[in-house]
Amino acid sequence: MSEAPDPEVVELATKIFDLARRGRTEELVAYVDAGVPADLTNDRGDSLVMLAAYHGHAEAVRALLARGADADRVNDRGQTPLAGAVFKGEADVVKALLDGGADPSAGTPSAVDTARMFARTELLELFAQT
Repeated sequence: MSEAPDPEVVELATKIFDLARRGRTEELVAYVDAGVPADLTNDRGDSLVMLAAYHGHAEAVRALLARGADADRVNDRGQTPLAGAVFKGEADVVKALLDGGADPSAGTPSAVDTARMFARTELLELFAQT
């Protein structure tokens, strides 16, 4: 039998995930610098990088990657932050993830497959340069 999570911990984690979604980079990295794991994930396996990437926050993505976050960490559905950024058409985030070592062929569907699916030829060209 597992214990219920501490409500204060849940509240703090919810706040940190919200900071990633909203691109509040300075506040977000203050928590990471204070010991919150850069690869913290929510109940769906979405990492802080995934949330920042999906919501178009390249600066937050760069800051998390600089603090050791995994650019290719897949969520519970097998999606990577790069595929999420491609889906949303976030070119600056795509560039930040590629600069951080993200693999365009990782995940299901991969960022390459997603770019093809949505005819994002400019992003496919970026992948060809890596």
